[in-house]
Amino acid sequence: QVHVAESGGGVVQAGGSLRLSCAVSVNIFQFNPVAWYRQAPGNEREKVASISYFGATKYLDSVEGRFTISRDDAKNTVYLSMDDLKPEDTGVYFCVATQGFNDFGGQGTQVTVSS
Repeated sequence: QVHVAESGGGVVQAGGSLRLSCAVSVNIFQFNPVAWYRQAPGNEREKVASISYFGATKYLDSVEGRFTISRDDAKNTVYLSMDDLKPEDTGVYFCVATQGFNDFGGQGTQVTVSS
């Protein structure tokens, strides 16, 4: 059974940094891609960043240059490093690992950026 657990959220001032972790309970090579989504109150969930099996990365335009997604295969963990955080980055961040037609996700981790 696949378990996904996000961690690393918190409260930070604008301009600050956080690093989120997405730990997967099985070999991470089974998933293509692994992506980070976020959802702010009253807003739709949006995809922030993704990393493919081959290591190719994609970013939401508004986070390009500030966020970096990376993968530690030995730890079955995907990270989202977030720099120069803005109040509009506030939301619950979710990790989703895709295996064929199946998506596996966790409970999310709250990120709050104060102005």
